[in-house]
Amino acid sequence: MQLSKEDAFIQASSRILDTSTFVRAVLSGRLRNMQVEYERIDVRLVEIKGVLNLQLMQNDGRATTTKNILPNQLAVDELLGSGYANITVESTNEAFSVRITKSGDAQVHTEKHEVEQNLSHDKKKNRLLDSSDPFLHEVGIADAKGVIKPSRQDKYKQVEEFLRLLSPTLNSAIEAGQIHKPTTENPLRITDLGCGHAYLTFAAHQYLMKSGIPVVVTGIDIREESRDRNNAIAQKLSISKTIHFKAEEIAKTTSDIADVAIALHACDTATDDAIAWAVKGQAKLLLIAPCCHHDIQKQIDKAPEPWGAITKFGLMKERLGDLLTDSLRAQLLRIVGYRVEIIEFVGGEHTPRNLMIRAVKTDAKPEKSEIDRYLEITAQWAITPALEKKLPTLNIR
Repeated sequence: MQLSKEDAFIQASSRILDTSTFVRAVLSGRLRNMQVEYERIDVRLVEIKGVLNLQLMQNDGRATTTKNILPNQLAVDELLGSGYANITVESTNEAFSVRITKSGDAQVHTEKHEVEQNLSHDKKKNRLLDSSDPFLHEVGIADAKGVIKPSRQDKYKQVEEFLRLLSPTLNSAIEAGQIHKPTTENPLRITDLGCGHAYLTFAAHQYLMKSGIPVVVTGIDIREESRDRNNAIAQKLSISKTIHFKAEEIAKTTSDIADVAIALHACDTATDDAIAWAVKGQAKLLLIAPCCHHDIQKQIDKAPEPWGAITKFGLMKERLGDLLTDSLRAQLLRIVGYRVEIIEFVGGEHTPRNLMIRAVKTDAKPEKSEIDRYLEITAQWAITPALEKKLPTLNIR
C-alpha cells in the first residue's frame, strides 16, 4: 500500500507509542540526499525501576551505543524523521514496515503475527556469537567447556567486532535492495579471500545461519593444509553443505561470484587481488582489512615537496605509504561505483592492523573531480597502485 511519508510516519509513531503492544522497531538505510548519524537504530521497550522506557541501540558501523528515553510523541517523531528510508515496527500482533521510495512516497506493508513483549533491562553484554558455539572450540578459541581461552581473548574480540560491522551493513544493503533478500533457494553468497585459519569465515557462517539468513560461504587460501583443516572442521560440525574451502591463489581462484567479499589481512597486493576479484565479479559488499603495504612504499622514490620533510624519516615514510595505498584503493572503488568508508576495525590494543575498507556497490557514476583527484595524487607521487593495474577496464588515463 502506498501512503504519503507523513501518514506512514504517523502510523509508525502510534504503534511505537502504544506501550501495551509495542515490541521493537528498526530504522536503517538513508533517504536520498540525507545523512544519518547511525547506520541502524534498534528500539525496544524496557522497564527500568518501574518506568517504561524506549531503549535505543545505535550502531554507527564501528560500535553500538545505548540510551534510554521516555516514550513521548516529540521524541518518536524526531527519531522517525531523522533520515531513515526503512522502518519496521513490530507489535505483539503485527509487523508494520515502511520503505520510503526515491520519489518520497512510502510503501507500507502490514503482516499479522503474534509475539510477546519482553520488558527486561538486560545489562549483560550482548554477544553476537555465543562462546559455546562448537566452531570456537574447533578453531582453538574456546576450550571444551565453551570458555574463551585467556590467550585467545583478542581473537574472540576480533571475531565479535567483525560481526558487529557485518551485521548492520548487510541488513541495510538487503533492506535497501542493494543485495537480494536471501532465501533457501537463493542464499547469500560470501567469499573469504585469504581466509587462513578461517576464524571469521566460520563466524560469519554461524552467525548468519543462526540469524535466519541462508548463506553459502567459500574460503580461499593458498595453503593446502588450511583447506584440509577447515574442510575437516566443517565436516565435523555437519555444515559442509553450506561452507567449503579451496586451496588457491586469490588472483587465480576458480570462484567467480559472491554477494559479499571478505579479505582480512591479505598481505600486500593480495589485498588488491581480492578487491579486483570482487569488482570484476560485481560483489555488492566488500569488507577489506589490508595488511603489509609494500607496493607503493617501494615506488616512493622522491616525495613531492613539502612532503620530503616527512618521508626522510623511514618510519614516517612507511606509515604515509600505508595511508596513500588505502586512500587510493578507496578512491578507485568510488570510481567504479561503490560507496566507500574507511573505519576502525578493532581497537589498536588488539591488533595493529585495525583499519577496514567497507564498500557497498551503488553503481553511482563518479564525478569527474574524483577521477581528477586520483590522477593528480598518483602523478605527484609518481606511483601506480597495483589495484589500478588489476582493473584493466578502468580506462581513466
